[in-house]
Amino acid sequence: MDKHEWLAERFEEKRTHLRAVAYRMLGSLSEADDAVQESWLRLSRSDTAAIENLAGWLTTVVARVCLDMLRSRKSRGEVPLGVPEPIVSREDRINPEHEALLADSVGLALLVVLETLEPAERLAFVLHDLFAVPFDEIARIVERSPAAARQLASRARRRVQGAAKVPDADLNRQREVVNAFLAAARGGDFDALLAVLDPDVVLRTDRGAAPPGVSREVRGAKAVAEQALFFSRLVELVQPVLVNGVAGIVSWLPGGRPFSILSFTVTQGKIVEIDALSNPARLRQLDLAVTLGQAETD
Repeated sequence: MDKHEWLAERFEEKRTHLRAVAYRMLGSLSEADDAVQESWLRLSRSDTAAIENLAGWLTTVVARVCLDMLRSRKSRGEVPLGVPEPIVSREDRINPEHEALLADSVGLALLVVLETLEPAERLAFVLHDLFAVPFDEIARIVERSPAAARQLASRARRRVQGAAKVPDADLNRQREVVNAFLAAARGGDFDALLAVLDPDVVLRTDRGAAPPGVSREVRGAKAVAEQALFFSRLVELVQPVLVNGVAGIVSWLPGGRPFSILSFTVTQGKIVEIDALSNPARLRQLDLAVTLGQAETD
């Protein structure tokens, strides 16, 4: 085995970890893959004899690449997508790679909050709180002092703790609540919908999915229930799935075309958040027919 082959093998051993870091930083698997590929290119051009800790070096490099990508988004004035790219799995057959990517329960609810952070805050929180990277190393990436890096993570942590809802741990209980929601929507039972929705429930849809002038965020049980009744009449099939490790659904239009992906955050037996991805272009990128197989009736 020559040096390049040896290096490629070592890199592949770290690829899933690097994708996990990049996904939390960027909220997009496709962009995460781009960042990981860039880290490989930088490694292949580097003097590897001077690298003492390859895993740490690669984590730092992919974090720098992600930080540059986040800053580039901001400089171009890009509006956050609203709902990050989900990781969708069948309930009965979880992709092992998906399990590794979601090892610390990074649901869409957390990623939505991370989208609101400044790039340096997001990096400090992700690296320190999710991957235990020391502040001395984070400081070098963001070009600030360790104390300033600690403050970045602290500010981000307060935002996350104040906004991100923690789902119930019992996945079966989550599914029971979601099934009750779907049954009520299909049956047109408004009161039954209200019974499973938290009074302050939030429904978010991704940018580009809602018509111009229509809010991408709906708040309150009554308003969300009305939305559920309306959209339940449009879909033909509903398939239960896991979305970033929590109970969700993929809904399908006649002809087998996906209509939306919904992720439900269920807390204390009530639905407190629903994140809906229904932008047709983004749904096509996920290739759900391959990931999930034949859509099944609910």
